[in-house]
Amino acid sequence: MADVIVMPKLGLTMKEGKIAKWHKNEGDKVNEGEILFEVATDKLTNEVEAIKGGFLRKLLAEEGDVIPCLEPIAIIGDKDEDISSLLSQSMVEADKEESVKTATNKQEIEKKVSQSKKVKASPIAKKLAKENGIDIADVVGTGPQGRIIKKDIEKYLEAKNKFKSSPMAEKTAGELNVKLSDINKAGRIMKQDVLDFNKERKFFEAANPIDERVPMTQMRKVIAQRMSQSWETSPSVTYDIKVDVTNLRRLKNRLKDIYKVTYTDLLVKILSETLLEFPLVNCSIDGEELIYRNYTNIGVAVAIDGGLVVPVVKYANTKGLKNISSEIKELAFKAKSNELSTEDLSEGTFTITNLGMYGIDSFSPIINQPQVAILGVNTIVETPILENGNIINKPFMKLSLTADHRAVDGAVAAQFLYRIKQYIDKPEMLIL
Repeated sequence: MADVIVMPKLGLTMKEGKIAKWHKNEGDKVNEGEILFEVATDKLTNEVEAIKGGFLRKLLAEEGDVIPCLEPIAIIGDKDEDISSLLSQSMVEADKEESVKTATNKQEIEKKVSQSKKVKASPIAKKLAKENGIDIADVVGTGPQGRIIKKDIEKYLEAKNKFKSSPMAEKTAGELNVKLSDINKAGRIMKQDVLDFNKERKFFEAANPIDERVPMTQMRKVIAQRMSQSWETSPSVTYDIKVDVTNLRRLKNRLKDIYKVTYTDLLVKILSETLLEFPLVNCSIDGEELIYRNYTNIGVAVAIDGGLVVPVVKYANTKGLKNISSEIKELAFKAKSNELSTEDLSEGTFTITNLGMYGIDSFSPIINQPQVAILGVNTIVETPILENGNIINKPFMKLSLTADHRAVDGAVAAQFLYRIKQYIDKPEMLIL
């Protein structure tokens, strides 16, 4: 018996998916469990298996189409099975939508026709207006009962094209092959206006400017939607603190012969402990309720081609530094190889994003909803300071915490950052 294949809902927040690739063509045999198509959504490309065997009788969506979840995209059945009833059922919604569009377009056309019928004009006036691309409704008629006549169109054209110029401007324009009508200026056109226009024209021709419109990828659309949602939802404040990373760097260097860790690894470990001490920073908001947690799932932002993904280190508070570092490396590899699963990207309670490797001194990261805070990590700067009467250089890093003021007040954010600073000053506290 034939079945309709629908766009799968691969996550609670998924509303639509883009058909990235069909692995089968119409008429091909399909085995149960075989990869049927790929769908791009939520920054991922997921392979979708066939739910049953048979033949791919009909494709209802093409590669590149964006389809709402649970909408029909294909029909699988026996080779000679009658699928007309399923086909008509699948097409009915599309027909309804097309009918609405057609009705809307018809109404717009009828409205324009109705408006044009209300304008009284002589046949020659209408012809002259059409030849010169004039909307006849913009012309004031002086004929009987406001009728638009030929003289009105000619007057309108004269007013539209009329400009004044000096004799020298006209001479210069002729020498430089410049049309005075191309110079957009109120008042009289002078020689200098022609020279300036010609200069700009040369720059324009040298630049050969081209504006190319490229549709957003599904990943970019999701990022844009979520960043806009976060900006509109959270009354956010960014707090900066400068920390001395001398001891953190020393620990990092001492460990490299045993296991190579990064500053991000160390900060995730510090955050896994600090967030439990400040549950408001680790919570989320649902309507008028705060959801507290006794665990920390820390998202680590990873830049990939075309966007940004945030895989999550689950239950980081239960893991040692080596396990955290290993998991971050594995998630980063999967991100760059487009192998992340929906599970890898879900259930984060807090996010860390590091732009320090690009030399960024400070920035205001946007909260990853429905979380209430995100930590931005900046570059390490060797800074001269006065210590025991001597000027010495020490490595300082600025941390930027963006917090949702609905849940996290300024005092809580400041205390949270100060606690992180204490851990960074004395990272051996992590073993207590």
